[in-house]
Amino acid sequence: MRNPLNKTIGEIKPSGIRKFFDIVSEMKDAISLGVGEPDFETPWHIRDEGIYSLEKGRTFYTSNAGLLELREEISKYLKRRFDLNYDAKSEMIVTVGGSEAIDLALRAMVDPGDEVLIPQPSYVSYEPCAILAGATPVIIKLKQENQFRLTAQELEDAITDKTKILILPFPNNPTGAIMERTDLEAIAKVIEKHDLFVISDEIYAELCYTDKHVSIVNIEGMWDRTILINGFSKSHAMTGWRLGYACGPQCIIEQMYKIHQFCIMCAPTTSQYAAVDALKNGDADVQMMREAYNQRRRYLVHAFKEMGLECFEPFGAFYIFPCIKEFGMTSDVFATKLLEEEKVAVVPGTAFGDCGEGFLRISYAYSLEKLKVAIGRLDHFISKLR
Repeated sequence: MRNPLNKTIGEIKPSGIRKFFDIVSEMKDAISLGVGEPDFETPWHIRDEGIYSLEKGRTFYTSNAGLLELREEISKYLKRRFDLNYDAKSEMIVTVGGSEAIDLALRAMVDPGDEVLIPQPSYVSYEPCAILAGATPVIIKLKQENQFRLTAQELEDAITDKTKILILPFPNNPTGAIMERTDLEAIAKVIEKHDLFVISDEIYAELCYTDKHVSIVNIEGMWDRTILINGFSKSHAMTGWRLGYACGPQCIIEQMYKIHQFCIMCAPTTSQYAAVDALKNGDADVQMMREAYNQRRRYLVHAFKEMGLECFEPFGAFYIFPCIKEFGMTSDVFATKLLEEEKVAVVPGTAFGDCGEGFLRISYAYSLEKLKVAIGRLDHFISKLR
């Protein structure tokens, strides 16, 4: 019998995040600090709108691009929150989560052999999605001494005559790093110099703890070169609703639309109606959750300082990325022993790229009470190691 499997698929490694979750699910009294999912329930008024849409029988397909009412609210939201301008009818598509938007953008923009620059550590889907689109991923290893920001020189050094796209993953999962306006202005010059395009994943845009998030689209010359990815999972605690969106130049969005049309049809109808209410009435919810995350962030930064665990201060998303190189073991071994001995699950930094070796991703999308118990166990664990 012939091998029924696609060779490219067979060579892609499974997500490095799931291993520890599977163990935790069967371990009594274990605490997981690994899931990148808000611990808040979707605000009731958003759920209520979803329920109402079902009661009204709104269970049919929407437009392939998404409800026009939702796209109009997204357009207003992006203008109100980030001073971004997109036409709801021609420069936007509603997707099944931000992950589908990333996949669509890559498939619509790259040809076989094109190189896609991926700063790492970063979200696990970028590299396999680039491979599945036929592109060659080129990894830019971000450095702790730069607070895991992408520098203009790092970008310049990675570019070849085959480079077409830069994926820009900020605020960053797993490091919590952000890019400030001056950082973006510097890399924008390199992008223009080499005639590159950008896929800017801004799913954590609402979770910045310094000034308001700045999109690379705000930088002069970048609007025509950028596909903006965002969604509702992190900002509005709507992970299970599976709803995201992509915005950008009409010529690119039209090609993304074709792929979406044939493969997906449309995003879930109930989720779209709920998202309309999220954008109309959810700003206070977003602020409340951001303040809670910030409190947890400050607690962890202080706790790691107290226990002498090296860690730069993250200013975005809801992750912290402490360094465990002093203990002389790999991230995977450290995380495994921590789980076995203290029943605390974290994610090895290598799940987000080889340059994550020596680090752990710890999510603070958990209650302060749970974080305190888990950090107490971590402190006990590293005290034994020392």
